[in-house]
Amino acid sequence: MKDAEIHEAMAILTEAVRQWQTPAVTIVSQREGDPFKVLISCILSLRTQDRTTAAASARLFALADTPAELAALPVETVEQAIYPVGFYRVKAAQLGEISRTLLERYDGRVPDELDELLKLKGVGRKTANLVVTLGFGRPGICVDTHVHRICNRWGYVRTKTPEETERALRAKLPQEYWLVINDLLVTFGQNQCLPVSPRCSTCPLSHLCDRVGVARSR
Repeated sequence: MKDAEIHEAMAILTEAVRQWQTPAVTIVSQREGDPFKVLISCILSLRTQDRTTAAASARLFALADTPAELAALPVETVEQAIYPVGFYRVKAAQLGEISRTLLERYDGRVPDELDELLKLKGVGRKTANLVVTLGFGRPGICVDTHVHRICNRWGYVRTKTPEETERALRAKLPQEYWLVINDLLVTFGQNQCLPVSPRCSTCPLSHLCDRVGVARSR
């Protein structure tokens, strides 16, 4: 994919993903408009399918939807609420610690700066960028496995890690797409541009894609 073709690609993607379910964390951000809930649901979503994330988030927020309320819950109660998300015991402990940190260091508010978010236990660049973009509507690029894989498959970037992809996209991706690229590529990657045997024969972006690393497709 040539650099100038990104505008066409993003326009096509915007239309294509309308047929599929919006990612769970995005739904939380649209419905709640609360950076804390975006942060918590994003942590729950790691290594977890969207359907499970959505249900677990709803159960947990019915019990506690502020840092003070979540910090006050016994860890066993949090575990029961979020099960069966991936690594639910580890995440339950993390959520309690994050809530206490927010109360002790940030007056119960989620920070809106990437560097501050990265100080929270269990928060990596993907989660921090998602909170910045979805929680606060501020410029950031959230790169997960889908964004990393698809941008390299297109030939738009040539990187080896999500961190390298984030840096490359910050350097070349027009800023108008920073807030939406994660949503678009996560949805597209879950339904069309699959990790193994992507659906290239029906892909609306096939004429733009270099198909880097694609050995087998449908």
